[in-house]
Formats: sequence, structure tokens, C-alpha cells
Amino acid sequence: MKALASAAKKACGKAVIDSKVAFGEATITVKREQIVDVLRTLRDDLGFQQLVDLCGADFPTRADRFDIVYHLLSLTRNERIRVKVSTDEAAPVPSAIPVYPSAEWFEREAFDMYGVFFSDHPDLRRMLTDYGFEGHPLRKDFPMTGYVEVRYDDELKRVVYEPVKLAQEFRNFDFLSPWEGADYVKWSGQLPGDEKAGGKA
Repeated sequence: MKALASAAKKACGKAVIDSKVAFGEATITVKREQIVDVLRTLRDDLGFQQLVDLCGADFPTRADRFDIVYHLLSLTRNERIRVKVSTDEAAPVPSAIPVYPSAEWFEREAFDMYGVFFSDHPDLRRMLTDYGFEGHPLRKDFPMTGYVEVRYDDELKRVVYEPVKLAQEFRNFDFLSPWEGADYVKWSGQLPGDEKAGGKA
């Protein structure tokens, strides 16, 4: 793996910011503006014929909060390599479609889920969420409940969007709550939370 990371770094030159072995795969971090050249070099010179996956990761405390991660496979050598670039909410990542046409739907998914833009993408629109959907669900600052709920209205005979209404307030769990369990030393004849009821079970 180290030899592969070194070979990739040597082949891609100054475009590579960092190279290492992480989670059992060679990983290189490259400059965003040069991602297409790096992918072309990996495909043509090192034999990584297939883009297996393209995904995103959100790190909201960083200035370049998003990582776009490309997973490449060499069918002839049975090797994999991971390529990473970083970007912020506004700067687009060059599309990988000229090198790997299979990137089209992967990039659409990353746009839909994270809001990352890909320049020169022929059809960059939402893929997994609805046309009127607000926000990007895999961002860490997206609320767990979402902003709207969707339901079918039998009277109107159509799908309607409504603001999220919670049936109860968010609960503040404590260590005595039976929902969180407890560290049992031995069975005492009581369940966690019985203290709150004022008696034994």
C-alpha cells in the first residue's frame, strides 16, 4: 500500500498535498483545481480503470468543510486507491465526468446530500430528494426532523408539504431513565426509574 501511495504521489507531482495508507487503502489528498488531471493520470498511467464510488463528508468546523472522496479500482492489478479533495460551500469541484462518465450520478448525489457544486456537470440537479426540498440532509447542521413533512391529502387528492410538527417536546434523558439502560451490578428487584415512581416494581 505504501508503494502504491508513493507511486501515485510521484505520478501526480505537485497536485498531491498528502499521501498515506489509511483504513487499509492508499489515500492521496490532492488540490481541488487539479482533480481531473490527477484522475486522468491515475487512470492512464497507473491503470485505475474504474471509479467505484464518489462520496462526501462534512466537517463543519473547518473552513473547507467538505471532503469529496473518490474510490478507484484497478481491475488488472486488483488494487484500490482513495483520492480526496476539500472544498467549501461555494467553491465548485471540477466534474470527473470527462475521465469517468460514471461520476455523473455520484456527483448529483453529493450535490443533493451536501450541496457541493461540480463545475461543468451536464445535469446537476437533485436526485434523491424532491424538487422543492430545502437544505441538504447529510450536512451536520441539518436538523434531524427536517424542515417540512410530506403526506398525501385525501381531500385534496395530492401530496402536500407542511412544517414539521412534533407531537411532544424533546425529552431530556438522564441516567435513571429506563430508555438508556443502566450498569447492573446485581439484581435488586427494581428497575431503573422506579425511584421516580416512589416505590418498588
